[in-house]
Amino acid sequence: MLRVSVMAILAMFSVTPAANAEGRELLGHGRLTSNDLLGDLHDRWQSGSVSSSRVVARDWAGILPNRPFDLLEYRLGGQVITPEDLRSPAPGDRPFAGVLSLGVHTHFLKGRTEVALGADVVATGPQTGLSDLQTAIHDGLGVSSASKSVLSNQVENGFHPTLVTEAGRTFSLGGQAVLRPFAEARWGAETIARVGADLTIGTVGQGELLVRDPVTGQRYRSVTNPLAGFSYVVGADLAHVDSSVFLPSSSGAKLTETRNRVRAGVHWQNNDKAAFYGITWLSEEFEAQDTGQFVGSVRLNLQF
Repeated sequence: MLRVSVMAILAMFSVTPAANAEGRELLGHGRLTSNDLLGDLHDRWQSGSVSSSRVVARDWAGILPNRPFDLLEYRLGGQVITPEDLRSPAPGDRPFAGVLSLGVHTHFLKGRTEVALGADVVATGPQTGLSDLQTAIHDGLGVSSASKSVLSNQVENGFHPTLVTEAGRTFSLGGQAVLRPFAEARWGAETIARVGADLTIGTVGQGELLVRDPVTGQRYRSVTNPLAGFSYVVGADLAHVDSSVFLPSSSGAKLTETRNRVRAGVHWQNNDKAAFYGITWLSEEFEAQDTGQFVGSVRLNLQF
């Protein structure tokens, strides 16, 4: 199987919006970087991830269109999942997994319901190059990297078509507070049904588009409105997990059927400068995992 390089996928992603067919314009782009080290100061399990989005639309009026495919989001994701001990994992710990995803999603209104539909191709295994990248970073920092036995037993090469849908509705609670309950379903690399809600307090610009990070559930701005000020978010969700290619039965790690996430964050914006920090608690994802973990998420956009 041909090796999929990180740079090749990034190159594909960078040129995709240039083909804005049928009069679509680039509305914005967003990204979110998450890492266990930014949360509970460890390097384990959901070790690190990056989500990035570019959004194009035709006839943008500052609100979601009423038809699907008028607004498109090109989405790129990278994820490194590791056992707790990179050198000698305990029996039943999860295997190492390098994950890259590339997809197209559309966002629209159905009545008052905000709908997102999309499809991703999720690549796993050594072909992604992420195990080599993590080893190089750890070696450069003088930190222990994954052992040969861990890498030889990582989640194998594969391509996993994945469908994602989310439906949510925003309710004003008065003042600057809005509540958004949502339901999400994923079929493919992981098959999950999830329900939850996010509460936002503070400045929220008209015409903003927030995209949900698949690992933490934090929502990051991919279309922004330069409205100065702070906004604060808290959220939680509960999921039923049917299957996951990241926890194959051959690994000896048995997935838990229920996952919970609880998150909080603060976003600051002033014209073309913006910053976000969030922290998310993730419950146990497999039976031998004896505790949940805290993952920190950041985005900086500081132009001078």
